[in-house]
Amino acid sequence: MNLSTHQRKALSWAALAALFFAALWLLSPVLAPFIVAALLAYALHPAVERLVARGVPRLAAALLLETVFCLGVLALMLLIVPILSKELPLLRDQIPRVAAALNEHGVPWLAQFGIHVSLDTASIKAFVVKYLDANLEDWLATALSSARIGGSFVLAIVGNAVLMPVVLFYLLMDWNSLRERVWALVPPRVREPTAAFLADCDAMLGQYLRGQILVMLILAVYYSVALALAGFDLALPVGVFTGLAVFIPYVGFGLGLLLAMLAGVLQFASLYGVLAVAVIFGLGQVLESFVLTPRLVGERIGLSPLTVIFALLAFGHLFGFVGVMIALPASALGVVAGMRLHRLYLNSPLFKG
Repeated sequence: MNLSTHQRKALSWAALAALFFAALWLLSPVLAPFIVAALLAYALHPAVERLVARGVPRLAAALLLETVFCLGVLALMLLIVPILSKELPLLRDQIPRVAAALNEHGVPWLAQFGIHVSLDTASIKAFVVKYLDANLEDWLATALSSARIGGSFVLAIVGNAVLMPVVLFYLLMDWNSLRERVWALVPPRVREPTAAFLADCDAMLGQYLRGQILVMLILAVYYSVALALAGFDLALPVGVFTGLAVFIPYVGFGLGLLLAMLAGVLQFASLYGVLAVAVIFGLGQVLESFVLTPRLVGERIGLSPLTVIFALLAFGHLFGFVGVMIALPASALGVVAGMRLHRLYLNSPLFKG
């Protein structure tokens, strides 16, 4: 069977795309720090260029921005420390009381429906004392013991944590030259439409990233102030963590909601904590969905919530952590490509007959 020139070109590009995704799938365990660093370099590169334009040496600009970013990530991780140090003792005190209350009130109520259960409060209390009454030294010893058992896993985490800043630094330093080398591989006959396509992708991703950062900062302030006005002791760490974690769609908000709900139940030991969290986080979702996102992010990347969930699950299943990292950028590129294909279809003889 003889193939036309266009068919051979289409098959060639399809084969290259298949090889690319196969390599991505096979190398996904080692690509994580490089993919994350590339995404961060894409987001931080405009700031580096602005500093360079103002006379700051590129080396100093790259180091400054990377240091600020790493300090911000470290501060976000350290927000978990006061949450755990506050909630673990409360859990230790409250769990036996909750078990005793369930035995006193819940068991007789269930017995009316023929359900006969009984909680062993003594065993629950012993379990809580064993695992939640440890001090920092005991927790550290347990962590070190686990690290020795799963040494390769811990080594991989530490290696990625060290490798990612190094890769990010070199990408920030060589971003322009890397872009030029990649651009030189694009066939000259398709450079004009490719440039237009990449410009659309850059505009969409840039709008998404910059707008989402503003949304995160505003939500961090909102949740912190709202939880503080409601009387939460952990208002600042829980509020800031929730606001910044919403960058991870749905997962970040869910983690923040879980931490706030746990803090409210343990601190107030009444329905007030649950209702306060429900009202604050419900209003936060309304604020994000109907005010902040439309004004600061626009239509984001043009994907419905269900499509975003599907993209995260599908890419995560295929490529693991790397897939989660590239799910939304890849979906954005797919949206731009889909819009262009839609316009081509409307102008094609196939549509016009």
